This record gives sequence, C-alpha cells and structure tokens, in this order.
Amino acid sequence: MTSHQSQLGGSEGIAEELAESQRSISIAEFFEKNKHMLGFDSGARGLVTAVKEAVDNALDACEEAGIAPDVYVEIQEAGDYYRLIVEDNGPGITKEQLPKVFGKLLYGSRFHKREQNRGQQGIGISAAVLYSQLTSGKPAKVTSRTQGSADAEYFELIIDTDTNEPEIDVEETTSWERPHGTRIELEMEANMRARNQLHDYIKHTAVVNPHARIELREPSEHMKYERVTDQLPEETEEIRPHPHGVELGTLIKMLDATDSYSVSGFLQGEFTRVGGKTADSVIDNFRDRHYGREMAWTPPKAHEDADVARALDAAVANKGADATAEFADRVSDALDGYERVAHHELAALVDDVADDVEEKHDTTFGSTVRENAVEAGWNAVVGAGNGVDAADDQEYERLRADLYGMIDEVTTTQKDDATIQGLADRLAPKFGDAEDHRHRFTRDEIREFVRRAADATEEYDDATFGETARENVVEIIWEAAERVPDEPPNVNEIGDDRDVSSQLMEAMRETDIISPPTDCLAPINAELIEEGLRKEYDADFFAASTRDASVHGGDPFIVEAGLAYGGDVEAEGKAEVMRFANRVPLVYQRGACATTDVVKNINWRNYNLDQPGGSGIPNGPVVIMVHIASTNVPFTSESKDAVANVPELESEIELAMREAARELKSFLKKRRSMQQRREKQDKLATILPEMAEKLTQVTGSDELDIDDTLARIMNNVLVERERDGDTVRLTIENNSDRAADVEITDIVAGSEPVLANGDASVVEMDGEWFVKWSTSVSSGDETTLEYDVGDDAEFEISVEGLESERLTIDA
Repeated sequence: MTSHQSQLGGSEGIAEELAESQRSISIAEFFEKNKHMLGFDSGARGLVTAVKEAVDNALDACEEAGIAPDVYVEIQEAGDYYRLIVEDNGPGITKEQLPKVFGKLLYGSRFHKREQNRGQQGIGISAAVLYSQLTSGKPAKVTSRTQGSADAEYFELIIDTDTNEPEIDVEETTSWERPHGTRIELEMEANMRARNQLHDYIKHTAVVNPHARIELREPSEHMKYERVTDQLPEETEEIRPHPHGVELGTLIKMLDATDSYSVSGFLQGEFTRVGGKTADSVIDNFRDRHYGREMAWTPPKAHEDADVARALDAAVANKGADATAEFADRVSDALDGYERVAHHELAALVDDVADDVEEKHDTTFGSTVRENAVEAGWNAVVGAGNGVDAADDQEYERLRADLYGMIDEVTTTQKDDATIQGLADRLAPKFGDAEDHRHRFTRDEIREFVRRAADATEEYDDATFGETARENVVEIIWEAAERVPDEPPNVNEIGDDRDVSSQLMEAMRETDIISPPTDCLAPINAELIEEGLRKEYDADFFAASTRDASVHGGDPFIVEAGLAYGGDVEAEGKAEVMRFANRVPLVYQRGACATTDVVKNINWRNYNLDQPGGSGIPNGPVVIMVHIASTNVPFTSESKDAVANVPELESEIELAMREAARELKSFLKKRRSMQQRREKQDKLATILPEMAEKLTQVTGSDELDIDDTLARIMNNVLVERERDGDTVRLTIENNSDRAADVEITDIVAGSEPVLANGDASVVEMDGEWFVKWSTSVSSGDETTLEYDVGDDAEFEISVEGLESERLTIDA
C-alpha cells in the first residue's frame, strides 16, 4: 500500500500542501481531546475530579473574602447521567466575570501571583464544565449572588472549544435564598465506583480545613463535617521571586523586562529579601565569575636587587631626575607595607603617587607613562621581564616561592619538600605565562592550572596528589587572590549574553540570602493539624510539625506533617498516608508522588513502627499526613494529583515527618514502659495479698495494708485518705524519683466540707461539694490536706496529672 507520505513526497509543492493543513488550536480544543490530562479519564474519576475542582474554588473564594466556608455538595442520579451540585456561601461572582470563570480555560487572577492558593491556572472548574458538556451535551447551570444584591444572576453556558470562549444559552436574574454565594450544577457521564476516593477527598478536606463546614449528600450516603475553629487561614500577600530558586530562562526574561539599568537596582527591585548589602554580595560573587580574581603576590623589599624602584626608574623617562626618583622610591616604599599586592592595587598606588609628584614637581605623568610604570613594577613583583630565558630557573622565582609557601600550608606532612617544590615550580609558569598579564583568573582556570601541574608532578616526580590535596591548593590560591574593582556590566549587557546571565544566576545561588518571607503562605500550623486529625480520628496519640519556609524555583514553600496513632485507627495492613497541597487532598497517583516516595524511604522501625524490610509504607494503626503550602506547587501533571520529586521538597518532607515521628517514638516508648510497669504491678497485686495473709496468720498481728507497701515497691505516688471523727486527711506521698504535680478532686456528698488547711477550694454543685486541690510534691516528700465533714459524708476521689500506672489510691 502506498503511504500518504510517499504520495506527498513525490509531488511538487509539498511544503505548501502541508502548510494548508496546519492550523493553531485553542486550549479548550486541546483539552477536549486530552481530558485525561486534567483527571477526567473515566466516569468514576471524572466525578471525583469535578467535585474536587468545585470545592477547591468554593473554599478559595470564601477565604479570600474572609468568610468561614459552608460548602454543600450533592450528587444525584439523573437518568443516564449524574448531576453534581456544589454550593458555597462565598462572596459571589459579578455578572461580567461569571461566564468567563466557568466558560473559559486559563482564565483567572492567580496565575502570575506568588501567593498560596488552591487553584492557580484557571483550568479546574472550566475543565469540569468542558467534561460535562462533552459527556452529556448539557450546559452548566450557574447561579451567583454578590453580597448586597437584590437578585442572583443565573447562566446556562458551554465552552466554544474552537475559540475557548463561553457560549451563553440562558442569562437572567433570579431569586435565591442565599444572601451571597455561588452554585454550579453539572450533568455528566459518571459512576460511583470511586465512592471511597470521593469520601476520602471530602473527609481529608475537612481534616486540613478545620475552619470549614462541608456536607456531602450522595445517592446512598450523607456526610457532614462541622468546623472546629473559626480561625481562618492567615491572609496571604503576593511576593517577588527569591534569588535562590530562579531558573536561567526566567532570569533572562526578567533581565529583559526590568526597568533597572544597574545590576544592584535589578536585584533589589525584582527579588525578595535583597537589600543593598545583599545586592553587593551578589555582585561581588558575580565579579568573581565574570572577571575572575587577580592574583596577589608578595612584593620584593626595597633593599632587594630586583626591587621595584629600579624597575620604575627605568620605565619613567623625561620627567626629571628628582621627580622620577621620588616617584620610584615612594611607590617602592609603599609596597613594603603590603603583604601581598594585586595588579589593580599596584595601578591604584601608581596613580596616587603620580598625582602627588605631578603637583609637587610641576610635571606630568600621562597615561602612557603610568601604564609603563605599572607594567615595570608588576614585572618586578612577579619576577619576570628581566631578560631571563623562560626556561631558566630564575624565571618567576618570586611566584615559585609564594606558591611553595601556600602549598606547604595546606598539604600534609607526607608530602616532602621536593614534591611541594615540584608542584610550585610547575605552577609558577602557568600563572606567569598566561595571556592576561594582570593575572586575572577564574576559580575554574586556577583549578585547571593545579590539575595540570599536579598531573605532571605525579608523572615525573613519582609523587601523589589526591583530589582533596588538589582542591586545598586551589582554595588557598583563590583566597590569596583579590576581587577586582571593575564595575559589572549593565542589565542589558547581561541579559543579551546567556553565559553572563548564567554567571549572575550562579552568583545569586552562592550568596547567603535569608529565607523568603512567609506572608505569601498560609500553612495550617501544627496546632490546627492536630485539631483536624482529632476531629476525624479517635486515636490515642497525635503529633504535628510545621517547618520553616524553604525555596524552590524562586517560590517559597512550607512543609507540615501530622501523625495519629492507635485508638480506632485501622490496625490491619499499611498505614494510611494522606497527601495535601495547599489544603487540597491529593487523591490519585499515590505511587507517582514525592510524598509517598519519602514515606517509603524513611526507616520507620527507628520510630517503633512495623516496617518489614526497613522500607515501604509502615504497618499498623497509624495515619501519616503531609501538607505542602507553596505559591507554586510542582505537580507532575495538569491534573494536580501528585507532587514532583524535587530534592528541596523531598528533604523538607522527610524532616517534617521525622519531627512528628520522634514524638511518636517517645509516646510508644513510654507506653511500652507503662505496660511493663502495669504487668509488674499486677503480679505484685496478686502476690502481696497472699503474703500479707500468711504473715498475719504467723504473727497474729492485725491485717496488713498492702496499698502502702505496693506504692513504695513500685515507686508510685500514694494518695491516701484517713478519717478521724469529723476530720478528713488526704495525704500525698511521693515515692518516685521526680516531683509530682497532681490535681485532686474529692467529691463529698451529704455534708459540706470545711477546709482546715491547704491551698484548696470548695465548689457546691447540685447538692455535692467538690474539693479541688492542686499541689506539687517533691521526690521523697509528702503533703496533707485537712477538712471537716459530718458523720454522714460520702466520698469519691479523682486524681489527674499522673499516669494510672504511677499512682496508687487508698481512699
């Protein structure tokens, strides 16, 4: 069979023919054919995704308006389809914006904002509308009422996929019982096979949004989650990107768009956390990469044969003997005060002295004379240019000596003098013969010099220079070099050269810059994470942690983790892992998510959880939750189901989980200790009565009180009541090795107690008196409370502040 390509290939004008079949497409048309990319790849998942997008929009709208969210979700069977209804009590949407919000993909106000929001791309709810019309052919029905409006606006609309614009079927005003809010109704081809995922999404949303009331009504179940706090998430503020996370392409784009001319102005104006000092530090690091540093060498002393004065005297002509001599001597004398001098420092010194001598001797030191003087002086400093053959041992003798001292300082005693001298001898010509007579080199160039010299030393001197030794030599030479004073290129010059832009980016990343501000983020915080978990899980233990802000891709993020253990948490099988991003549950693609990967790679056995093989999701009655709050969560796809494996994120996720897990480890260790203590106490409680009975029989004495004995053997805190007539004494005896803070409530019925001593209080309620006593008893001490009652008094005591395993009550 002849292919279409072969037919085209044999004809003339193939390019023109192909061009006629090419056309641009709208984003709506693209997702019309690729709806799986947005999470609408099946009827079951499509329904869950539509619920998720609508609820996310509702929560965002309410929070932005400062309204505690009330979100109602209903799913109805509608013949061959399902009808989804989502209502909220948000601020509503204006008549002009409503069609675009629901009927235009990539329409929104958050895409360019660097602040935390659930939705940012403007795809979610309009994608649900698109899925609805594709599968049922029916329009979306939207009702919205803004606060203070007498009526609500009602629209029925679809998306024109050719133009990515809303196509409105019905537009009218209507009455609605809600004073403000939005309602959307969609019919779609769907099924309830993902009911568990739907319920998980609603439940998990309630966990991380404890300020929201969420209700779900579906054909077979009704779920309602009340809010447990009126505290709304902190209001966020938009911020600029952080220098540590910006990528090269973004930086070039920013350089092109900025109004700043200077690098300093650009850094301070376009980035967060960059002030004048930080900008100067970045520019210094940029100079190192762009210009390199100038090597600084030890200058010769004035009395040495090849001193600077002689070289300068020979270089300066026709300026008069006195002026020339004074100029040469003053420069030479000044260099005596330098431990090391770089080329630009010598040039500045020559200029300063020449200016003074000009004024004093009424002569002129022009630019050519000054340049000649600098060149002559520099050759004297480095020991070159004296007519000695380059191969002669005298060439660059000063450089050899300087380099020997530096190498000797950072190499081990295992390197003998000959080896160090060999490396110095081979390094010196590489600096001296370099094309740049100012001895300007980048760190990479110095590293290459050292590599070549070390390789030659190993080859010819039978010596060894490992990578650590080489890097130590590079570092000490680089530290001896001086940063150049040259002004950096302007912003336009940097932006026009990709390599120079890259140097600026590396300089920003190298500079220590404080973490980005968190004003743009609204983490849940550890306290509310625990509250959310307590609301939905009846567990024995809860822990949570919130990390400090970090940065990725110029965007700050905060990672939070929470744990719930024991109680009614499912004990069989794997732990439940809940993943969240910007308070939104991630329901699908669990195995492709960075959060899951990090959970699997932690050795949970270190935290007393069962984990066969030391990797994978741990077993047991534990819920693990991770929340990522960011201005731009790096999802793996447009469906926003999984977080990408970004090293910075993975590191923070692990640290957050380990913080919470350490608290769990302490709890489990303590519980196991209490279990062992309880078992020991139970055995003693069985043995001691028998021993007491036999001792009583043998000795004929009164029956022994074993409670006191048991408390002392177990090092427990003993609470004991004694009654002598109308006087009641409550004694706390601390047999443990630490102070005991206890709260005792003695409920007295039948007679009003009258306190005789102690810092306690009496409260009457429904014919009973509550004697409340809070006290602290040091190890080995005891304290007593006395009060008087009538003969008919009855007592019931409650003790708080101590584990039952450490407490013995004889009252």
